[in-house]
Amino acid sequence: MTTTRYLEIADELAAELAGAPAGSRVEGEHGIGRRFGVGRAAARAALQELERRLVVRRVQGAGTFVNRRIDYVIGHDRRPSWHETVTAAGARPRTVVRSIDPLPLPEEHAAALGVPVGTPCHHLVRQFYIDDLLASRVHEWVPRDVVADLDLAVQAAESLDLVLRQVGRVEPVRAWCRVSLEVPPPDVCTGLEIEPSRPVWLVESVSRDAESGRPVMCSRAWTRSDAVRVVVELGSAPEGER
Repeated sequence: MTTTRYLEIADELAAELAGAPAGSRVEGEHGIGRRFGVGRAAARAALQELERRLVVRRVQGAGTFVNRRIDYVIGHDRRPSWHETVTAAGARPRTVVRSIDPLPLPEEHAAALGVPVGTPCHHLVRQFYIDDLLASRVHEWVPRDVVADLDLAVQAAESLDLVLRQVGRVEPVRAWCRVSLEVPPPDVCTGLEIEPSRPVWLVESVSRDAESGRPVMCSRAWTRSDAVRVVVELGSAPEGER
């Protein structure tokens, strides 16, 4: 076997998987080894190559699945909604609430929301999925006087943007946003099921009510780079780029 055999296997598998639905299970090392007549080391190298190309995602204890990386577009004319943005990219969003607690607002978020430190707020920790594959872990702060019973409302509707509009009677628009590539803290790595040294997208954001201008939410989203490509659009697109 040549030293490039694993690349040939990866090329063939990538071509086969190009039309497969995201989240589809992919053969493991043993199956690939038997199919191509190679040892486990070559089969593992082929899967690792597919993972580097973002064609597949390997989930510890679950197996290997077809991956699809979508464009997550942030812009002034786009609602600050995970569900709407992922759906617009042609993928299937899902949200799981890990916790929601009534807590006093910490100092680091007081200026962003324009309220005093200690203001009663809802603190949400949620995990976002794209086509049933884990994509993001998000911490969000919402003043309690915006939506008093937010803990009940988010159980009925997965989209926080929709809850704020329908229950809070506000129209959230993105007032500020910062995107960077960072290595997350250990608890976020555990939540995202990634190794501790792996960088991910960090999207920090503040949303305000379009009518009153009042800040209604601030968030910090840690998002796997194998799940999305964060695209920031400012101004109007040039002719031919729309």
